[in-house]
Amino acid sequence: MKLYSALIGLSLIWGLSFVFIKWLLDPVGIWGTVFFRCLAGALVLLPVLYLKRKEIKGRIPWKALLFVGIFNAGLPWGMIAWSETEIHSSTAAVMNALTPICTGLVGFMFFSIVLKRRQWLGILLGFVGILVLMDFNVFELFNESFIGIGTMIMASISYGFASQFSKKHLQETSILLITTCSLLVASAFGFAGMVVTGSIATFEFEVMTQPGVWLSIVGLGCFGSGFAHLLFYYMVKNGSAEFATSVTYIIPITAMVWGYVLLEEPITKNLLLGLLIIFSGVYLATRKPRQQVASAAA
Repeated sequence: MKLYSALIGLSLIWGLSFVFIKWLLDPVGIWGTVFFRCLAGALVLLPVLYLKRKEIKGRIPWKALLFVGIFNAGLPWGMIAWSETEIHSSTAAVMNALTPICTGLVGFMFFSIVLKRRQWLGILLGFVGILVLMDFNVFELFNESFIGIGTMIMASISYGFASQFSKKHLQETSILLITTCSLLVASAFGFAGMVVTGSIATFEFEVMTQPGVWLSIVGLGCFGSGFAHLLFYYMVKNGSAEFATSVTYIIPITAMVWGYVLLEEPITKNLLLGLLIIFSGVYLATRKPRQQVASAAA
């Protein structure tokens, strides 16, 4: 019962994250959203990391952690925030469900991973789901409308690249260390983005006194980027990796509910159909054969 409570709680937290991004975009901007959420998340995890510092053994792979921090948090979270300047939070959440599919595709292209026929079918279905979300207007990806759907695809690819890289280079590194360092690196990345885009020069510190801004930073950073990761790895440890990652299927649903209730975003037929097709693709791309599941359980 505790595991299922954790699963539902995590899906509610991460589904609500897409709403918090919407609320933060106007007062703090795209890269300000990345900076504040990552900084808040890191502040939650740093005390935990300090308490468990003796459990971290061996050489710390700083270069690999820097790479993962950029591609697993800084860059994709910037792309998601940028996307939400043009699309609904619920659409962004559905697009985010493409991550397992993009992970497999990146593994094939850059990490010499062999994909089976059903996985290729899953990848194909995933992109059919994208076309449904776009109402089959594929030319939107090649004009000014690239911001939205296109940037969400880039975020999913970035997640996939970071996942494959972590599996190859950080297999023996503490999960807590990876997560905390990723958030610290991503917060620096977000701050650099504010400097480069000039948004830091126009940033008004008065907005930080608004209750809605603090609520979003605490919800997105402390809970969505900090506490939620601990909840996720609790499920991995006490359940299984497959059980924990099943949250991927629930997040878009909770995000649609949150978007409808809090932002009055419509739940359209295309959104539901696209979600169903993408879910089918994710299932095919990530499903393990029965023999493999049985041996893992043993």
